[in-house]
Amino acid sequence: MIGLRLPSTLLLGACIAFAFAPAKAADAYDPWPGLVQDIFNNKAMQDGTDVLAIEMPTRAEDASVVPVTLRSKLSPADERRIRTITLVIDQNPAPLAAKFTLGADANVTAISTRVRVNNYTDVHAVAELSDGQLYVVKTFVKASGGCSAPAAKNPDEAKARIGQMRYRQFAQAGNGATSGMREAQVMVGHPNNSGLQMDQVTQQNAAMVEETTAASMALSDEAQTLKGLVARFRTSGQADASGQLRAMSARLRA
Repeated sequence: MIGLRLPSTLLLGACIAFAFAPAKAADAYDPWPGLVQDIFNNKAMQDGTDVLAIEMPTRAEDASVVPVTLRSKLSPADERRIRTITLVIDQNPAPLAAKFTLGADANVTAISTRVRVNNYTDVHAVAELSDGQLYVVKTFVKASGGCSAPAAKNPDEAKARIGQMRYRQFAQAGNGATSGMREAQVMVGHPNNSGLQMDQVTQQNAAMVEETTAASMALSDEAQTLKGLVARFRTSGQADASGQLRAMSARLRA
């Protein structure tokens, strides 16, 4: 479920595209420069500390549903507005996690959702402002296995809710239901599927196959070792038989 917070006196126009998927552990290789080229056509980016905040847990409790909040830091006096916010999970197999396009009068102040994170990774949020400039912020998240984690408890129910929206208003303390500027919340349902997730039965079968394969390889290695040890020794019966064969061969030659 995606939550958008905005003043209720304004209209919300959001076009949301998801590509959840979620990769190798963060190491010396930094995929971000390549992602800037692939996703943003190498367009120059500026520090977005004063434009956008990204909030995620440092260590995810559940890698398949990691909460993330993108919060606008533009002051009310700033004439610029946020046009799009792109969320990139660097080390996921499909790094582009979400892209939010905001309408001209949306005035969205925060967007919250949950994503899958496959491994330790940097997470970048890139805001495009009405001045055409890109502003980037990032955080680091420790998580593992989120992309192959089981799907929703009830996939059919999650699929049935896709795209459904809920709307709530929050009146300020001391104000009536229709007085003053109020905060509102819009929630959009989505299944959070990565295309790589496995159900419990599939996971158990995969684990059994791995264990069986490992056991077979271990037995094969032990068999080869035993064969080599046996080849070094010859029983007394084998020695007598070899002597008889040599004697018979000598008589035939004579």
